[in-house]
Amino acid sequence: MIETFDKPDHHERRLEMREAHLAYLDAHKEHLLACGAKLSDDGATASGGLYLLDCETRDAAQAFIDDDPFSQADLFERVVICLWRKAYLDGVGYL
Repeated sequence: MIETFDKPDHHERRLEMREAHLAYLDAHKEHLLACGAKLSDDGATASGGLYLLDCETRDAAQAFIDDDPFSQADLFERVVICLWRKAYLDGVGYL
């Protein structure tokens, strides 16, 4: 699991890089179990994202987020990567 936190006052930068970011995700969709932006309560502003990534190592997850155009545009204030166990996904149990 990768959780990203945008730098304050970087909403415009996020919008500028959005198309490149979406193209990157589409090019790597075979590794994405789920992903999306974290939104304000009114749904109008993103402040980071959450990625559930199917990969074998922390290094692979780090490489994935490092290559994301949002990362390369220096959008993120902080990135948290942690191992996530797929217990249930889409109503299917994996344990």
